[in-house]
Amino acid sequence: MNKRLVVLVVLLLLPVLVLSTFRAPGLSLNSASAAGTVLDAVEETLGQIYEQVNPSVVNIQVVQTAGALSQDHPEVPGFPDIPSTPEMPFQAQGQGSGFVWDEEGHIVTNNHVVAGADRITVVFYDGLSASAEVVGTDPNSDLAVVKVDVPAGRLQPVEVADSTQVRVGQLAVAIGNPFGLDGTMTVGFVSALGRSLPVQSGAMLQASYTIPDIVQTDAPINPGNSGGVLVDDEGRVIGVPTAIESPVGANAGIGFAVPSTIVQKVVPALIRDGSYEHPWLGISGTSLTSNLAEAMALDADERGVLVIDVVEGGPASQASLQGSQEEVDVDGLSTRAGGDVIVAIDGQPIDEFEDLVTHLARYTSVGQTVELTILREGREEAVEVTLAARPEEEAQVVPQVVPDTVPTGGAWLGIQGQTVTLAIAEAMELPNDQQGVLVQEVIGDTPADEAGLLGSNQIVDINGQQVAVGGDIIVALDGQPIDGFEDLRAELAQAEPGQRVELGLLREGTETAVSVTLGERPTIMP
Repeated sequence: MNKRLVVLVVLLLLPVLVLSTFRAPGLSLNSASAAGTVLDAVEETLGQIYEQVNPSVVNIQVVQTAGALSQDHPEVPGFPDIPSTPEMPFQAQGQGSGFVWDEEGHIVTNNHVVAGADRITVVFYDGLSASAEVVGTDPNSDLAVVKVDVPAGRLQPVEVADSTQVRVGQLAVAIGNPFGLDGTMTVGFVSALGRSLPVQSGAMLQASYTIPDIVQTDAPINPGNSGGVLVDDEGRVIGVPTAIESPVGANAGIGFAVPSTIVQKVVPALIRDGSYEHPWLGISGTSLTSNLAEAMALDADERGVLVIDVVEGGPASQASLQGSQEEVDVDGLSTRAGGDVIVAIDGQPIDEFEDLVTHLARYTSVGQTVELTILREGREEAVEVTLAARPEEEAQVVPQVVPDTVPTGGAWLGIQGQTVTLAIAEAMELPNDQQGVLVQEVIGDTPADEAGLLGSNQIVDINGQQVAVGGDIIVALDGQPIDGFEDLRAELAQAEPGQRVELGLLREGTETAVSVTLGERPTIMP
């Protein structure tokens, strides 16, 4: 029997076979024998995968100087009188996983595993321990390479598969060091493909870039699996586990892995140059939905990427792509519209934003000229764009709805926000009749920032659009109810810079109040 078929059959039918054994005392010997034969085959297959791959997987231990603390302990009853030490750095320890890339000692892991580390130790499956130095990092793919000085004979590189050939339902095996338990193997399936994962920036999940083409799996992945391997039924790497979706911080059946196609592009560059240049188009945009298309007088079946903003001086700007200048109402969301719609790149159809980002990540490089097929005011045109390297601190490609901003005139709060709709309320587990303005982003060094307002910290899909949720919800201003963005707009238009107001907020389901001294709107919005 085909190895893959054997594994899939058993994983699907094992509960049935077991229950049958207990519930049917008259189960024939032939049936029991067949079940035993299949189980033996599965055990042999999974055992072979483990024996093949585990020697390539390592435990990565890091030590980081986390900061300086004072030994002063004021107002703590019973605390002994210890002389004050102004600076006392302490060291935080962490760990993750990694895998052997080649016989030269290069080890691949996640960037977030080794970021900021002062000391890195790699521990191999047989207990061999070696110090490691960072060779290169790429936060935008969450990949990093470290190097150890170990004899080539002790290094067993992995075999890498082509993740573009992976299919949903395919066997997925994760091997790593969850919770520091080295050499742990878990088994599941590829549960989805083509996901996007926001690149974390500090404590905020709101990101300026996303890792495309993510492989989703239900193989149990826990803290410590990061940087390890997700392999197929032949033991070939199809992805690098990097994140989980979980309300409890542990496995909940949804794990995400950076696809091997990105790994194969980024890792060689990190080894060679210490960094990787991501091809950059220089736009922000959103997927064109039926409702958005109709609002732009296009056919409801039209699909593509609506260009929202074009970064000044970027590749798209130099090619004269046009951003959106209008605002339309789509399902209760105020959305910008009217810009160019990208429907193909180099002849490949683009149905949604992720198609564009994935194509750029898979098939293009910095300096390459691509041909975009666009719709401009309903007419199809071809535009050539020479891709540049994405700026380090502001990658502008974001698959999300561009949120409302406080208009000109009146005082300034310094937020980007969105009227709370039924869909947003449901996404935030709030009552269906919840009203107010969701704070999606707090602009730095503004009145809202100084007052400690909280922006959104997660991204959800609403009607095919990526929307930031989870932030404070403004429900009142000086006692006046704020039902939506227009109410907030009107109240701020009547206020004066320097005026102190009290905002009624809903924060994580709890009502609170925050005082804010309104500012004067800058000439140019950040």
